Amino acid sequence: MHPKGAVTALCFPLGQSRLSGLPMVAYGRLWISRKKTGSMKKLATSVFLSVALACVGVVAWAVFLPASHPALERMGLLGPLRALGVPVAEAPSPGGGGGFGARGGGGAAQVVIGQEVTLAEARSRIDAIGTARPLRSVVLTSEVAGRLEEVFITSGDWVEEGREIARLNTDVQQLALARAELGLRDATARAARVAQLRQSGAATQVQIDEVELAVNRAELDLRDAELELRRREITAPISGWIGIVSVEPGNQLAANAQIARMDDRSQLLMEFDVPEQFVGQVAVGDLLEISPLSRMQDTVSGRVRALDARVDDANRTLRIQGEIDNAGDKLRPGMAFRISVPLAGEMLPVVDPLAIQWDRGGAFVWAVDTEGRAQRVPIEIVQRRDDAVLLRADLAVGQVVVLEGVQNLRPGAAVEVGGLRDVAPVDGPRADAGAPQQPDI
Repeated sequence: MHPKGAVTALCFPLGQSRLSGLPMVAYGRLWISRKKTGSMKKLATSVFLSVALACVGVVAWAVFLPASHPALERMGLLGPLRALGVPVAEAPSPGGGGGFGARGGGGAAQVVIGQEVTLAEARSRIDAIGTARPLRSVVLTSEVAGRLEEVFITSGDWVEEGREIARLNTDVQQLALARAELGLRDATARAARVAQLRQSGAATQVQIDEVELAVNRAELDLRDAELELRRREITAPISGWIGIVSVEPGNQLAANAQIARMDDRSQLLMEFDVPEQFVGQVAVGDLLEISPLSRMQDTVSGRVRALDARVDDANRTLRIQGEIDNAGDKLRPGMAFRISVPLAGEMLPVVDPLAIQWDRGGAFVWAVDTEGRAQRVPIEIVQRRDDAVLLRADLAVGQVVVLEGVQNLRPGAAVEVGGLRDVAPVDGPRADAGAPQQPDI
């Protein structure tokens, strides 16, 4: 075979039999031209299919996903689709479904359920533990040593002030009292005789001074004997309840030996400490809520009786003394109590917990402005209560916040308030409040 024919057969094997007579160069050009034409057709077909699929996707997105309307409107496609007669579905009402995403669209107003904002006082309280003591308390003791002769009370008696409680043996003191009385009578008689002599001029001034001195000394002896006798009579210095009597008649008592304790528990006092940050917020006469630790369900009301004159510089606390009425005598000194001091605070907006939404920026609520459009209002939760939350936010009294229908809201969207829910009563702070608030100490 000729060398040129071999090259032609090697480069164009498929067309060799039919085009063996053409020059090799012309045949190569024809083959390249046909290849370019086929590539262009394939590229045009791919572009057309891509555009068609994109159009179909946009139409399907607009028809079946109402949540896509804001994005289509920003791209300028929603209006032309409606003009071409594409059946673009409107956003459903809050109760009728959703779609993907949290924002709805369309020109129609979103129907929502709301609640009007009210104000309530943000209150906190100081909690402390205290031990009760009686209004007055004394320990009955023997002033002098001696044998206990009589006990006139029993354990648990109510005793009026001045009543005799017990008596020590007074034999020696009775003799001393009789001797003092006798000495006073003798001195008085001598003074009378000297007075008669003085009238007749037979008594000197020295004699007169001696008898007057003797009378005064006898009177002092009598008073001393009476005092020693009273020191062996133990009387009640206050009115109150007698505790356990620990002695019996016949016991030999030493000086200052304890006989019983006596408490006036008509009122109970208790002292507790509060941090110095509350100085100025607690005053005499403020209300106290007091519960025995053994019976937390029983709550009694008390009052602040006194405040300490200074803050303890060691622990930075202020000592407060409270009092409660114990007219029913159900409480006892020495019991442990939980003491709560309610504190008044600022007036804050109140909303239902359902109105609070969260995102990466924090907590917020959807509020309806004066033009009937939804606005996203950032909030700070101050206090949680049973069915309400106190907030710091740019909300006005009477402004509507959205409770139901928030799934399809976006800033500036038109809303229609389909109903208003009543505001829950605000009674007080919950014990398990989990939001940031003034601390319970």
